[in-house]
Amino acid sequence: MRKYVIMGVQGSGKGTQSKLLCSAYEMVHISVGDLFRWHVQNHTKLGAQVKRTMNAGDLVGDDQVEAVVRGRLDQHDWNYGFVIDGFPRNARQAEFFMESYDIDAVIHLEIPDDEVRRRVLSRRLCPNCRMDYNLIADRPEVDGRCDICGHELVTRPDDTPEALDARLRDYHEQTTPVLELFGRKEPVLSIDARPDADSVQASVRKALGL
Repeated sequence: MRKYVIMGVQGSGKGTQSKLLCSAYEMVHISVGDLFRWHVQNHTKLGAQVKRTMNAGDLVGDDQVEAVVRGRLDQHDWNYGFVIDGFPRNARQAEFFMESYDIDAVIHLEIPDDEVRRRVLSRRLCPNCRMDYNLIADRPEVDGRCDICGHELVTRPDDTPEALDARLRDYHEQTTPVLELFGRKEPVLSIDARPDADSVQASVRKALGL
């Protein structure tokens, strides 16, 4: 069983790399962001709280994040392992995670802030079928329309320059120390996330010895 944490600022490719790795090795991709978006889409009480927080460019509270992560991992549907993406984001969350779960490695995707801004501000989402697009590398066939269902694409509410700058500040202030905490107990593998997705994936697998 393989259990990995993947870390990196928004736009570093955590979701893409997680999915590629999980598909190849029959692991489960656990995206904390996707879990919260499910709550928002299904209008749960937690979803309403999360929506207000995300629209303000802030991060969801530790108690809420830990409860969602624990609930997801308690499903125990990860027979061959998991890659958890978007968690932990600060020292408290890291301590909670290390006390509760053993992992094999932390994959840290490194990317400059300027490249993050270029990637994130080019993202688009289909609000109907939830298909993601990026106007740099994955443009729809018809500008502004989803290839799958034809719905008009939108920018996520939290993909604004102001919200992104707030998240970058939070990442550097809170998440970077998490890597130091993990490094005392687990191998932390730093990967250059600037090349294309396949090249980054090859670097990830090489670093993990897969």
